[in-house]
Amino acid sequence: MLKLFPFLKPYRLPIWIALSLMLVELMVELFHPLLLAKIIDEGVLRNDLNLVIRWGVIMIIMSLLAFASGVINSFYAAHVSQSTGFDLRSRLYEKIQTFSFEALQKFQTSSLITRLTNDVTLIQNTIFMSLRIMLRAPLLIIGGMIMALFVNVSLALILVVTIPIIVLFLTWMMKRGTTLFKLVQKWLDGVNHVIRENLLAMRIIKVFVTRKHEQNRFLERNDRLMKGTIKALRVMEIAMPLLLVVMNTAIILVLWFGSVAVSDNQAQVGEVVAIINYATRITGALTMFSMIVIIFSRTRASADRIADVLHTSETEQAEKNQRLRIENGNIVFKDVQFFYPNTNELVLNKLSFSVAAGETVAMIGETGSGKTSLFQLIPRFYYPSSGMILIDNEPIERYEADLLRAEIGYVPQEVLLFSGTIKENISWGKKDASMEEIIKAAQDAQIDETIRKLPNGYDTKIGQKGVNLSGGQKQRISIARALIRKPKILLLDDSTSALDVKTEERLLKALKEYKCTIIVITQKVSTAMEANKIILIEDGKVSDEGKHYDLLNSSALYQKLVDSQARKEVLTHE
Repeated sequence: MLKLFPFLKPYRLPIWIALSLMLVELMVELFHPLLLAKIIDEGVLRNDLNLVIRWGVIMIIMSLLAFASGVINSFYAAHVSQSTGFDLRSRLYEKIQTFSFEALQKFQTSSLITRLTNDVTLIQNTIFMSLRIMLRAPLLIIGGMIMALFVNVSLALILVVTIPIIVLFLTWMMKRGTTLFKLVQKWLDGVNHVIRENLLAMRIIKVFVTRKHEQNRFLERNDRLMKGTIKALRVMEIAMPLLLVVMNTAIILVLWFGSVAVSDNQAQVGEVVAIINYATRITGALTMFSMIVIIFSRTRASADRIADVLHTSETEQAEKNQRLRIENGNIVFKDVQFFYPNTNELVLNKLSFSVAAGETVAMIGETGSGKTSLFQLIPRFYYPSSGMILIDNEPIERYEADLLRAEIGYVPQEVLLFSGTIKENISWGKKDASMEEIIKAAQDAQIDETIRKLPNGYDTKIGQKGVNLSGGQKQRISIARALIRKPKILLLDDSTSALDVKTEERLLKALKEYKCTIIVITQKVSTAMEANKIILIEDGKVSDEGKHYDLLNSSALYQKLVDSQARKEVLTHE
């Protein structure tokens, strides 16, 4: 939890104000039994009504002061806790945005969502309760013992012996609780993972009628979370009855020895009442302390989980003071080998090829041959395990990630659109884009005419992940989003698979107007034929490259692809 203390530094002044006001409340609470003893011994027993009224009024004024302090304390405690929660969520979100794909693989999406929401909320609530009531518990215990010793040393020794034993026990319980609640948060991640997966795949679940199976999956994870939480809370709740037994025993001993001391004139009635009052307040504080142990155990587990994210080393780094930008867009791969993190499977095996600036290259290969993987190396989503990638004859590591990606238009294989309007989705590629630029990008992506037919045109709202659009429409909007930034390098990962032949022809013709290097991953021979060069990828390496007719004569793999597509066309016409 100490790792999160820097987030409290900006709020040092309101923290000190809240703590000072809490101390005012505490002082009133500690002095009340002392004043009560004075009223009993010097007022009630001596029939001095004036003294009772005088000290009674003082106690009422002190209570009003404590009430006002409590109200103002709540305001500052809320300010600190909410502000710290805001800062934590913002910092976590900012940190996650800087993660490379390798760093992202360490955390499930559902786990990151839980950390951004549930874990931050727990810390936020703990900060509020600490400034409002939690710190009062240990201070009240310590202050209560000191004040009891001030009233009567011999009777107070019973509390001095008893309380340290209870505190040591509660400290051990907190360590045990932290371990258990870490598991609880992990199981909560599992529940959120299933929920997220089911909501995203709702159509598939309905089509394949697997609702019962998915319900059972959820119930299994939910049951594990419930049982784990019950086990953790049951272990923690053991502290409460043990605490009450020990403290009630101590109070009985104080009453017993107090009555003996009063009989022997070694103590006054007011002193016994005061010490019983302190013992009762300490018991309440210890009861609160046991609740604090549960809350701090959960919060400590959450703090560790948040610290894991904040202290994950991101790998998106470049040499300092290198402000290189892509000028031409030529790309060279030299003996590139690549493994995905935490796997031993070689995805790219000494892959070498070059693409000249302004050239259009088509990449063809069987599924799993490594085409998409090499695409992810160009914007530096991952680093090659060995070998070198050059852009404009400079090693890719010398480019800052943001500057590198600002010059690349990337259309992934799985199209993702954001909730909002079509205009907003296209301009997402260039935030300051004018309406003319948006329309031009849409026209080149062959989607302008379709957009204009929609009821609200470019202001048409897109559902989550583009649910109200067809596959081809989503692909073309995604292409427009990449084109609007006028990239130096354009990467199209099977981005025309849902387009008909005529639309694809118009798109490829429009792309020739862009002065950029274009690499297209495709399974369509008709698309590959339009490229300046075709590169065949097989088992993570280049098996052959050249133009369409050259490969027809030299590559068995290319002939196989052409024959299979020709047969499909014949069967379709039949």
